[in-house]
Amino acid sequence: MVKKALYLDDLKVGDSFISEKYHLSADKIKRFANEFDPQAFHCDESLAEDTFFKGLAASGWHTAAVTMKLLTGSLPLAHGIIGAGGEITWPQPTRPNDVLYVKSTIKEIKPSKSKPNQALVIVECETLNQRNEVCQRLVTTLLSFRKS
Repeated sequence: MVKKALYLDDLKVGDSFISEKYHLSADKIKRFANEFDPQAFHCDESLAEDTFFKGLAASGWHTAAVTMKLLTGSLPLAHGIIGAGGEITWPQPTRPNDVLYVKSTIKEIKPSKSKPNQALVIVECETLNQRNEVCQRLVTTLLSFRKS
């Protein structure tokens, strides 16, 4: 289902958007890690037991990539998700068989003084697992445009 594109005028502080769900298997965690973040706690269950994580954990960058996939489907900003910065934290590890979803909430809208057709929109994106535990928190600044 294609969602209606959202323009700046469609957004208001407090709006929330919930994504679809995404199942993260041990196999997906290891494939991503072997290519992009090859550390024992991301690549090997038995070696991961003796690490800080006490078991296999997804790379934070894998969680971020899943978040982006879910965000693009749940926050259909006209002209796309165009980032202008942000802060990311991982309060707890993402584990094999976690079922992730993203809850995005608009925290602030800052209209541009020099470009009246656009604004910076501050969005808090929480990536939660099936127990509603926050695995990642991203507070990001996105560019949004008025309808022409």
